[in-house]
Amino acid sequence: MTDSGAHALDASAIQALIRPESIAVIGATADANKLNGRPLHYLRRDGYRGRIYPVNPNREEVIGFKCYPDVESLPEAPQMAIVAVAARRAVAAIEALGRKGTRAAIVFGAGFGETGEDGRRLERQLLDTARETGIRVCGPNNLGVINAFDGVTATFSQYASEPPVAGPVAFASQSGAFGTGIAALARSRGVGFGYFVNTGNEADITSTEVLEQLLDDDRIEVAAAYLEGLKNPESLLRLAGKAIRLGKPLVLTKVGRKAAGVRAAASHTGALAGEDAVFDGIARQYGIVRARNEEHMLDLVSAFTACAPPRGPRVAIVTQSGGAAALMADRAEELGLEVPVLGEDTQARLRATIPPFGIPGNPVDLTAQFIAEPAVLTKSVEIALSDPGIDIAVIWFQLMHAFADELIDVLLELKRSVRKPFVVCWLAAPEAAVARLRGEGIFVSGATERAIDAIAGLHAYGEALRRLRGTTRPVSGATRPDGVGAARPLPTVAARHLLSGAGIPLVDAELAADADAAAVIAARLGLPAVVKIESPDIPHKSETDGVRLGLASTDEVRAAAADVLAAASRHRGDARIDGVVVQPMAGPGTELVMGVRRDPVFGPVAMLGLGGVFVEMLKDVAFARAPLMREDVPSMIESLESRAVLRGARGRPAVDMESLTDILVALSRFAVDRPEIVEIDLNPVVAGPDGLTAVDWLVLSTEPRRVDGTPREEG
Repeated sequence: MTDSGAHALDASAIQALIRPESIAVIGATADANKLNGRPLHYLRRDGYRGRIYPVNPNREEVIGFKCYPDVESLPEAPQMAIVAVAARRAVAAIEALGRKGTRAAIVFGAGFGETGEDGRRLERQLLDTARETGIRVCGPNNLGVINAFDGVTATFSQYASEPPVAGPVAFASQSGAFGTGIAALARSRGVGFGYFVNTGNEADITSTEVLEQLLDDDRIEVAAAYLEGLKNPESLLRLAGKAIRLGKPLVLTKVGRKAAGVRAAASHTGALAGEDAVFDGIARQYGIVRARNEEHMLDLVSAFTACAPPRGPRVAIVTQSGGAAALMADRAEELGLEVPVLGEDTQARLRATIPPFGIPGNPVDLTAQFIAEPAVLTKSVEIALSDPGIDIAVIWFQLMHAFADELIDVLLELKRSVRKPFVVCWLAAPEAAVARLRGEGIFVSGATERAIDAIAGLHAYGEALRRLRGTTRPVSGATRPDGVGAARPLPTVAARHLLSGAGIPLVDAELAADADAAAVIAARLGLPAVVKIESPDIPHKSETDGVRLGLASTDEVRAAAADVLAAASRHRGDARIDGVVVQPMAGPGTELVMGVRRDPVFGPVAMLGLGGVFVEMLKDVAFARAPLMREDVPSMIESLESRAVLRGARGRPAVDMESLTDILVALSRFAVDRPEIVEIDLNPVVAGPDGLTAVDWLVLSTEPRRVDGTPREEG
């Protein structure tokens, strides 16, 4: 079967999971206080219109539904089944359902992979049985699925103790308890989850697979998920691409921000490529908006359902508090947003509108005068948003209980009169006022910095849409690493030959066996020169005093080579020494680090950052999945704290961005085409206005070459 055919079958099974025409409940009971009793009660209460088949050999009917003794006796193959029996009986139930022709099943039971080796063995048996019989499994160890549009409340979750409220958000969670908490918090905020899917252990169906199908529902405007791990990265990236094409934001909260890297690595690329750093970069690359926690997630979800993304990062702050204005301006700058001074014409119009003691520049301080004159607020925001240098506004005030109705009218009139988006930050707002505004499609935050965080999310998504919509991402061919433990550094000259062939500019380099040979090479390549120790056992040369720079004569090169060889023997007496590498000294420029490593989840990923000896200390690097598109590189640069340095800060020349992009794209494609290459580290890459040149490099490969660069013979 082709991949497209297999994907179509998977899609039909997931459709059966979320929109079934018939449901069997295996282990059904009438007791609504029991986990296996709740789904029937919920389905009946919420008006599910499909056919319901309880299965329990000890009952003839359950809450008015005819009950069947086993799966075989059912009058038809139910499209979806809820398996609400103990773990040890779940495998037999899945086998019977698969033989019957059921497309998808939810397995509630715990006692599987989360409990240890015995549980993992049982989970593998469950999955093997499902694959043999052609049924897809959601779970195990999960609490089910809710489709609030169609009354499919196929869950035992406490969230469903009240009828779910349909809304424009599709939410999936790997955690049942935390997912329930997020759903309950969303309901308290008036955010409707049209779908709520818990995937539990994800032995088979994943959260990202389900969301990919849910995006097709025209009633869904935003997709969100809580992830603890990632079992199917291709599904995530497929989901992200589809979300961009449909213009539906994808918001993810993923734990593990401070997790250590998968393994210690010899290169800077490997040392800095912790799981979360890579995930964060790829999320940005593919247009995924990442939320820190559940509060941030729901802020973003609410903002996306109420606001169009702004055309740029420029924010107008309109407030009655100078302190709040300063806090918001600081937070905006931290997040890469701008709070520009309004134009002179705009300020003149504001001065004619706000009190004489107000401030028109940006932030715009209205003072408390607008309480007596609500039109001041409306007019001020309209004027600020009319400024061509502004993309979005935030309006801040507090309390106002006595004037809540007037404020609501003002904000609703504002929504009708302006085209650019705005958000509201209302501290200690009356609940009824917030509910009404949200119901009218106005985003309201209850905390000052969180309002700016929401704007940053809106801006990030808008930038992703502009960057990615209409583009065709190259086929990755990216694979997870095989034999990484056997990877060894290639000799410097051999590595240079490979990288130069891929279009990477590097300084000349030759291997010298001894100090006299080093002097001869330096005279030929040019002075001043650099001498570096060459050893497969010393990847970080400076740590063994193995580098000499700025050697102005052949005598200095000869002496330096002898010193370097002696120092290597002192520091690493067991190291294999091939000689020294001689290079001409590179000119001045900004030092960058570039690299590629084969990530255990996403395959080859590219890295860019400020280089030199402090790269691991500063850790100001950006990652993206290979192969890169040219459109990916500006986004990587924008995520760097040191981006101003690349643009020519403090009188330094700007880096040649075209050359930088060329090299990073070429490096990423080379890594995809050469699966034996595990890591590449270029540090430093000396960058200036006229181009870039790598002056030191490390290539780790599972196919080591000889010192002279020729392939190693077999046998």
